Amino acid sequence: MIETHDTNPCLSFISSQLLFSEPRTFLDQDAYRAVTISRQTGCGALVVAEKLAQYLREHSKNGAPWTVLDRNLIDKVLEDHNLPPYLAKFLPEDRASQIEDFLSELFAVHPPSRIIVKQTAETILKLAVVGHVILIGRGSSVVTARLPDVFHVRLVAPLEKRIEHAHEHYGMTKIEAHNFCLAEDLGRARYLKKHFNADINDPLLYHMIINTGQMGFDGAAKLIGEAVLKVN
Repeated sequence: MIETHDTNPCLSFISSQLLFSEPRTFLDQDAYRAVTISRQTGCGALVVAEKLAQYLREHSKNGAPWTVLDRNLIDKVLEDHNLPPYLAKFLPEDRASQIEDFLSELFAVHPPSRIIVKQTAETILKLAVVGHVILIGRGSSVVTARLPDVFHVRLVAPLEKRIEHAHEHYGMTKIEAHNFCLAEDLGRARYLKKHFNADINDPLLYHMIINTGQMGFDGAAKLIGEAVLKVN
C-alpha cells in the first residue's frame, strides 16, 4: 500500500544537523556567508545569482570568489554520496511521484525521493557552512533556516514577464513558456510542502522579496549584494 501521508522525513535530519556546537570561522565578520534564492519560474534567478556573485566578488573585503549552485548542485550531491550519474534525472525539484517512490523501493531501481532529498539537504548544509555560495532552490531556504549567517531571498515577477523571459532564454513558444512557468511553480511548491511542510510563498521564510519585473536583474543583484555585505 502506498502511503498518502508524508511525515516530512527531512525535518528530523535537518534539526539534528543544525545542533552542532563546534566553533565556526567566519569568512567576513561584517557579511553573511551564504545566500539562498527561492524563485518563481522565469524571473531570472540564475541571471541575478550570477550578477550577485560578481557584485560580491568585487565588493567584499576579502575579495573571495562566490559560487552559484543551481543545476550543478545535482553534480555535487551525486559526488558527495557516491551516486551514479543516471540518478541526476531524479534530482530536480518534485520529479519523483509517490508511485515512483513505491516502485523504486520495491525493485531497488533508485533511491526513493526522501533519501535523495535528505542527501541534497546534507550537501546544502555543508556548502552553506563552508560559505561564499549562492544556493538556488531545492528547499535551501528551509534547510539553512537556523543558520544565522545565511541570507534568504525570494524572487518574483509578473507572469507575462516570466513568460517572456522563458520564451527568450529557453527558446520556447509563448504557449510553451506559459505552461512551463505554471508547471514549474506548482512543482516547486509541492516539493517544499511535501518534504519540508513549508509554504514557498510564506514571506517569513525570507529576508527579502524582490520583484525582478520592477527592479531588473542588475538592480536585484545590487540590492541583495548590499544587504549580504551589510552595506550602510
